[in-house]
Parts: sequence; C-alpha cells; structure tokens
Amino acid sequence: MHTPHIEVTLRILDELKAGVVPWRQPWSAMPGRNIPCNGATNRRYSGVNVILLWQAMRAHSWPTARFVTFKQALELGGHVAKGQHGFRIYFVKDLAVAEEREGDEEPNVRSVRMLKRYVVFNIAQCEGLPARITELPAPKVRHRDARDPLIEEFIATTGVKIREDGDRAVYMGAIDTIAMPSFQSFDSGSAFYGVLFHELIHATGHSSRLNRNLESRFGKDAYVGEELIAELGAAFLCAEFDIDGDPRLPGYLMHYIRLLEGDPKAFFTAASKAQAAVDFLRELALRDPAQQAAE
Repeated sequence: MHTPHIEVTLRILDELKAGVVPWRQPWSAMPGRNIPCNGATNRRYSGVNVILLWQAMRAHSWPTARFVTFKQALELGGHVAKGQHGFRIYFVKDLAVAEEREGDEEPNVRSVRMLKRYVVFNIAQCEGLPARITELPAPKVRHRDARDPLIEEFIATTGVKIREDGDRAVYMGAIDTIAMPSFQSFDSGSAFYGVLFHELIHATGHSSRLNRNLESRFGKDAYVGEELIAELGAAFLCAEFDIDGDPRLPGYLMHYIRLLEGDPKAFFTAASKAQAAVDFLRELALRDPAQQAAE
C-alpha cells in the first residue's frame, strides 16, 4: 500500500494528466452545498480532504456534499447501504515526541506530523438517516452577472487595496495592491470574482498577513507552489460563494504535474496553505465591527 502522500498525489495526477482539474467544478449548480462537511457534526472538511471529496462527488454525481463514517451512520439511526464503498480522507495531527538525552538533561521534544486514514460515505450511500441530515433548506440563488453585495462586503473586510484599472489581473507584492481589469470587461460577475479570489489568496502571503515564504519548502519551484496555492484557495472561495470562477490553468497545468511528480508531499502542503489563506480571510470577515474600526 502506498503512503498517504503518494496515494493522494497519484489520485490528483491521474486527473490532471487526463485534463481534469479536481478543484474546478460548476459550483453554481449546487448553491449552498459545495463545501464537504460531516453530516453528523456539521464540521467542514478542510485542505486536501476537500479536493478528495470533490473528486468523489463528481465521479458519482451525488447532490449533497455531506459525509459520515460507518459508525456515525449507525449512531444517527441509519446504516451504510449494502455494497457501498467508502472513500479515504486523512486526519493530520502534530505529535510532540520526547527523545531521551544522556545524564540529567531534559528530554528533547520534537514535533512529528501524523497522518491517519479515515473512511467516509456520502449520505446518498446510506439508508435510514434522519431528515435533518438528508433534507437541506433550499439555498438562495444569486444574480451571476452583476456585482454581488455579499462578495463585495467580504472583499472589503480583507483590507487589500484593489484597483480596477489594469489590462491584466496581478497582485503586486511590493506595493501590496491588486490590479484588475474593469468588472465590465469580464464575461460575467462570476468570472471577475474567480480571478479576484486568486489574487486575494496571493495577497495573504504578504509579510503583513501570513508571511508566506515557500523557498525553503519548494526551492526553485516556489513560484509554481504559490500559483497552486492561489488556485486551490480561489476554488475554495468560489465553492463557498457558489460561483464558477475562471480557471487560470492553461500556462501552469504541466508545471503542476511536474511539481507533484517530483514531490509527493507538495499537494498536501499547497492544500494546507490554501486552507490557511481562506481561513485567514474568513476570520477577517467575521471580526467584530468595533475591532475592525479600532485597527
């Protein structure tokens, strides 16, 4: 059996080489139901598990991104239907390991990252689950070709400077500013916001925010790693806001394949940092208004 890192990387590479991008899907087709979560706890899955469960959903055309373990299905009063197969996800935890030292010296404590496999089933694979798990409220459908007030409010809370006067979309780290073409120059509002989300994820790497420096992790491939992080982070935000976005892949797809082929842990790293970037932006949006005014 492959290690978790190799197992996941091979799954991602298989799709990329087939021209399928696991983190790009028609999010507007399932508004309010795009973020995979645990059906028993309502806790969202994160990082690489989001991508893996999106893969499973696309392969089986399930209408709802809710998953449970075999045990949880039983605890909810239902069960996994006969003949159904689950899907592996991974729990990441840092463990403190004490190393004995000679004499009376204190043990040296180092951090070891542990990956544990879990198997989950989509609720469509289960029978007898209560209605509160299987029946979700109808989501509110938003206009796709006009500026979206909710997304505009979210973007404003980030505090990132955005200029709509450019001929291309780019984050300029030296002046901490995003330049975008005008809203009207895009085919749709969704396309505009998808590109802007990509640049916002880049902006989270600024020294005043997450101070993301990938050179020690990816070396000469730091730029490709950063682009992959921005792609994944933008996909997470597009899914959250139910917009289809605008793929930025044509020039990078082969670079991503090369990166993953040479580094089995690269996708885990990129997904983790993309999730951290999205969580950072979400926390800014959820801050108390009084706290925002004081800064």
